[in-house]
Amino acid sequence: MKYKLIFLSFFFCFFYLGCTERNLDLVTGNENLKVFQNIRIIVGNGTIIENGALAFENGVIIYSGPQSDMEINSNAMIYESAGLTMMPAIIDTHTHLGNSVDSLTRDLQQRASIGIAAAMSMGTDDLGTPLEFRVNPPSQSARYFSAGRGITMPEPGRSEIPHWVTNENEAREAVRAEAERNVDMIKIWVDDRNGQYEKLSPDLFSAIIDEAHTLGLRVSAHIFNLDDAKELVESGVDVLAHGVRDQDIDEEFIQLVQNHPDLVLIANLPSSGRVFDYDWLEYHLTEDQLIDLRTNNIERPEMEEFFSIQARNLARLSDTGTIIALGTDGNTFWAPHIEMEEMVFAGMNPHDVIIAATKNGAELLLQDDLGTLEVGKSASFILLNDNPLADIRNTRAMVSIYLDGNEIFNAR
Repeated sequence: MKYKLIFLSFFFCFFYLGCTERNLDLVTGNENLKVFQNIRIIVGNGTIIENGALAFENGVIIYSGPQSDMEINSNAMIYESAGLTMMPAIIDTHTHLGNSVDSLTRDLQQRASIGIAAAMSMGTDDLGTPLEFRVNPPSQSARYFSAGRGITMPEPGRSEIPHWVTNENEAREAVRAEAERNVDMIKIWVDDRNGQYEKLSPDLFSAIIDEAHTLGLRVSAHIFNLDDAKELVESGVDVLAHGVRDQDIDEEFIQLVQNHPDLVLIANLPSSGRVFDYDWLEYHLTEDQLIDLRTNNIERPEMEEFFSIQARNLARLSDTGTIIALGTDGNTFWAPHIEMEEMVFAGMNPHDVIIAATKNGAELLLQDDLGTLEVGKSASFILLNDNPLADIRNTRAMVSIYLDGNEIFNAR
């Protein structure tokens, strides 16, 4: 059936009332209306539209589908996009962003310039961090989310930003303190740091999870060991902020994860020790920064074993249907594109990696309007010269980037 797109003031009334036929035309002369046509669309929900078209107005997608089903009879801004690929903007669910107005502004704007629609700062946002950026962000920036100050056992010599707790009362009070800051998630660390510290016991992290859930908050856990991961999943943790890193996972753990189908694993792979291509960063870094990257871009075979454990574990969980999201852990703004390459190298297929980096991340951050290129969603996408389904590194071949309908970057 032919769709005639007419964008009238009552469009959303018609759409959200669930009418089965949408005879909607594009109003002529509307300069806010933009149409990309003859383009491959990676929707982000598992669907690929070859020779597709996408139209949006005022930052909201009003058509996403086959080119043949859309008649354009308008003076809209039309972009002929034959040979290009469009994918949703990326979501980084595990970062550690700056704590000051200036550093956080820089971090969020740099991420936007590389196609990142949203980023979660995971547990190192001290009391002075401008959490108000979540509702009043800097211009041309990624959306900001925060897990506030995380919770751990005392770790003298490491960061003093997290809450240090030693008993259940302190643990529950730490959760309440972060709930008062209206954080987006609670972060805990369950790790002895190679035997340096006592780690959160099951009694303590169970109390934290219970208190957080009582207050309507989810809990993300930094882990290292398989045994800790098992106990956390049994205790109802919502997110594993890393994969298991000490050994290959077993069937018992796989069954545990399958028994908790809403559990999210943030892959957060370490470097595989391979050499990477950084030439694509010429638009985003100074020449000196590029020289430094290239100088240190050498093979590090000693990292292979540590990577391989986590790669095998990621591939097994992905194959069993575990929800995988993308995270990069540090504060390197271009790292999501490297992480996607590493996820494919670990054994995931490119399409599943893109879903992890878009739809799954948006759902984890409760951003209903991000993550997929569907009608009613935000016009937040990356336009690419090459197809990342053929080679995931093509996510770096960026022609332009739009966030909420605003062009953030244009390489042409």
